Formats: sequence, structure tokens, C-alpha cells
Amino acid sequence: MRTPSERRPPQPDRHATRRPALRTALWTTAAGVAGLAVLGTLVATGVVWPNRIPASAYDVRGVDVAHYQGEIDWDVLAAQDLDFAWIKATEGASHTDPRFEENWAAATRTDLLVGAYHFMSFESPGAEQAAHLASEVPATPGTLPPVIDLEFYGPYFDHPPAADEVRAILDPLVAGIEEHYGVPPVVYATEEAYDLYLAGRYPDLPVWIRSVAWTPRLSDGRDWTVWQYSNRDRLPGYDGVEPYIDLNVFAGTREELAALTLP
Repeated sequence: MRTPSERRPPQPDRHATRRPALRTALWTTAAGVAGLAVLGTLVATGVVWPNRIPASAYDVRGVDVAHYQGEIDWDVLAAQDLDFAWIKATEGASHTDPRFEENWAAATRTDLLVGAYHFMSFESPGAEQAAHLASEVPATPGTLPPVIDLEFYGPYFDHPPAADEVRAILDPLVAGIEEHYGVPPVVYATEEAYDLYLAGRYPDLPVWIRSVAWTPRLSDGRDWTVWQYSNRDRLPGYDGVEPYIDLNVFAGTREELAALTLP
């Protein structure tokens, strides 16, 4: 036991000096988490979209639509600084979008460059799919080339089909479309589908790439023709179960896009 003269002088409370810094760190972390949550909400609802700035460098802009957009007032939609629209027409060997005929008739009466797209099935022969598209979409001079929409669906997200299986469908589909319409189709693909099935192949097909999080760079160094940069935009002119609409840009002038249309 020590005498009073031997006792240590009072020591500073180290915990007390740490408390303000700890509170500041906690508040900073909480504010950061809250900020990220707000940003995530703004992105999810399309208020903020990462690709809008780089996409604004391209002058030719357009939409792609399906029955999910419901009834479309094409005069109103076309007035939203748009140059082109691709409309879903067919899927697989037998399905037709229920609003295709209505959308096609109304859209082709506007000043938009208009085309149709076909959602490719991994479950039916390519020649049958080409015939189905040809039976539903007229080969009207001045309309945009048909598009083959090549992306995963259903169980194929987790189990993509082999490349040779896909090309056995895609090759006759491409050939059938080119023979009927007189122009090569555009092929739309996600970046994953492009890498698996298109990279290094089909050099004569214009590529429409989906890349909604960043500016696309194709893995084989090829240039894209159309870029879908957003799937979370809202425009006046439609009222469907899907509140959003896809926006795209063309890598060129409107005149160059018009040069791709059917003769």
C-alpha cells in the first residue's frame, strides 16, 4: 500500500477523448449509408441514371417498346426528341406481341424511323422463327431492319445454352430474315450473350448492345451500332403495366441510320 506522496498524479480519461471522434465516425458512417440508400432509390426509379451523360454525346436517340408499355400515343411519344423506334413483333415460332399491329400502324405514321424486333427462342428452329417474323412484319421500304433479340430468359439465365446450339438456331434465322427483307438483321444482345455467341462472328450484322450500367466496349474490339443505355426512363405518351421505357442511341447521324432501312 502506498503513502499519499507515492500516489500517481491524476491521469486523463483516454475514453473521454475518444468519444467525440467515435460519435463523429458513427454519424459519418450513418450519413454515408443513408446517402447510398437514397442514391440507390434514385437509380432504381430512374431519377438518376449513370449512362445519361455519356449517352448524351450521341445525337440520334430512340426507344424500343412492347405490349408492356400499354397503349401508346405515338404522336406524343415521337415528340420527345426521338428519331427511331423498334417495336416487339414476334417471339419464337408462334407468339406475336398483342399490340404489334396497332403499334406498327401508328408509329409508321409519325416521323420516326420504325422497325420491328423478334425475341429469339432457344427452343424452336431458326427457320421457323424467321418464317413467323416474315408472316407478321411487312417488308415495307424505308422501315428499319428487323432485329433479333438474343438474350437469356427463364432457366437459361442460370444455364446458358451451348454456343453451337445457339448458332444452329441463329444462323438460319439470320439467313431467313436477310432473304425475305433484303437486308441483314440487327442483332441485339446483352454483354453476356454477346461474349458467348457473337464475339468474333457475324461481322456483317450491326450490333445493338445492352449496357445500362456503363459505356459498352465489345470484348472483340468491334464497334456497336446501337446502344441501349437505359431501362429506367419515363416519357410522356404511354400508359402500361411497365412504367419505364428503354432508351437507346445510334452511333451515327440520322441519315446514316436511314441508310440501313429496307430498299
